[in-house]
Amino acid sequence: MLFSMTGFGEARGQGSGFAVGVEVRSVNNRHLKVTVRGSDPYPMLESEVEKVVRRGVRRGTISVHVRAERAPRPGDLKLNTAVVQTYLELLRTTCEAAGTPHLLPSLATGVLALPGVAPEPGQGGSVPDDEWPVFEQALERALAKLDVSRKEEGRAMADELLRHHAYLTEQLGLVKTQLPAVMVHYRARLLDRVKQAIADAGVTLDESHLIRELALFADRTDVAEELSRFAAHLDQFRELVTTVTDGAGRRLEFVVQEMGREANTLGSKAGDVSISRIVVEIKATLEKVRELVQNVE
Repeated sequence: MLFSMTGFGEARGQGSGFAVGVEVRSVNNRHLKVTVRGSDPYPMLESEVEKVVRRGVRRGTISVHVRAERAPRPGDLKLNTAVVQTYLELLRTTCEAAGTPHLLPSLATGVLALPGVAPEPGQGGSVPDDEWPVFEQALERALAKLDVSRKEEGRAMADELLRHHAYLTEQLGLVKTQLPAVMVHYRARLLDRVKQAIADAGVTLDESHLIRELALFADRTDVAEELSRFAAHLDQFRELVTTVTDGAGRRLEFVVQEMGREANTLGSKAGDVSISRIVVEIKATLEKVRELVQNVE
């Protein structure tokens, strides 16, 4: 089963005097990148959060948003007295300079709401010991929901990839069936040109020259090896989509790249308009496949 690199999960955790909400979003990326936003101090603990994420996610950009709600504790209620004194002194000098010292008492009541006066509980460089287990469990539940959404989208992607696989197989079959007709058509055109040249010049036809020209054309347009490799890549592609669950995305990218190379060779060697049109359809389908595969983990 395939896993998409796009998904969403959320969960909440509750502890003693502490509650946390965790949202996890993921988008495609060739490597694993984890970013943490939200309540302090979790954004500063990105490396610890990434260790938890790596347990179930191999690659993609993972955005973790944390909302922590803490009940005030005695040790958390602090005032930065130096900042309070600075604000009050600025208010006093400003009121005196404006000739309105009577406004100082009313303005001073808003000092506690100014930045830096009363730091919010929990701000700092570490998470309290009783908070981390609650957060970790909530993060794991959010990642489990993320995993479910990635699986659901992965199933839809697999179905679409298999439809493209069936179409590519059909188009490859058309190329195989039309190749003999291409040779017959070329032989007929070559004979017509030779007969016209003989009629114009009044010379005889050397059959060995005609046979040599046909042999050269057959050699230039021989795509049996390319068709065989393309078919092998299609078999590998189907196997990866239907059976591989461990990091199929990178291998699928490589297989699609190889199919693209074979398609280019087919187009350049075919030498026939009808086959060239089929190759164009194959390339267009491979482009759709490539866009899908870029979102597979």
